[in-house]
Amino acid sequence: MNRNSYNSNANNIPDVIFVLLITNALIFALQKLMPGVFEQYFALWPIDSYRDYFSVWQLFTYGFLHGDFYHILFNMFMLWMFGKELSVLMGPQRFLFYYLTCIMGAGIIQLLIASMQGQYYPTLGASGGVFGLLMAFGLAFPNRTVMLLFPPIPMKAKYLVILAGAMELYFGVSGSSPDIANFAHLGGMLFGFLLLKYWGVIRF
Repeated sequence: MNRNSYNSNANNIPDVIFVLLITNALIFALQKLMPGVFEQYFALWPIDSYRDYFSVWQLFTYGFLHGDFYHILFNMFMLWMFGKELSVLMGPQRFLFYYLTCIMGAGIIQLLIASMQGQYYPTLGASGGVFGLLMAFGLAFPNRTVMLLFPPIPMKAKYLVILAGAMELYFGVSGSSPDIANFAHLGGMLFGFLLLKYWGVIRF
């Protein structure tokens, strides 16, 4: 693919991103029409011998559920912002595999943390996947300037990855944001990094 073709495709919404955006929006609408039903069967529930809510497919399906409008808006904006160029760079199949791997990896880390902390509430949201996309974006375009949302400060992508990882680690260890699965976000970044390393994209 030549550079002009790459830039032209990246400026549009690639098909795989469009499908993910529509899928998440439709599932969110169904969540609102049937409150609690999707959460019971498809959110990520902790593995607990006293409950029968956990199923292995939840490691993927939880990434397509969201808690409220602002939750899905932020995640879908991040998916579009960081995913549109990565999907062109990777190709749609490899991009989708990467994204789902980050979601699954984030879910595995969340299950481990929930087991250690004795948590019994479900996890939902695409954040693990989009944090994995942030990791890949920072590696693919390290010197690209991106604009933070809060506060609106321009920053190079490589520094944004470091800042995001450091903040998630701080909030996770300190427990200052108990309603957010910070370690799941880190899990998405970790599994994304490991997959890119396995593919030979990252070399030391």
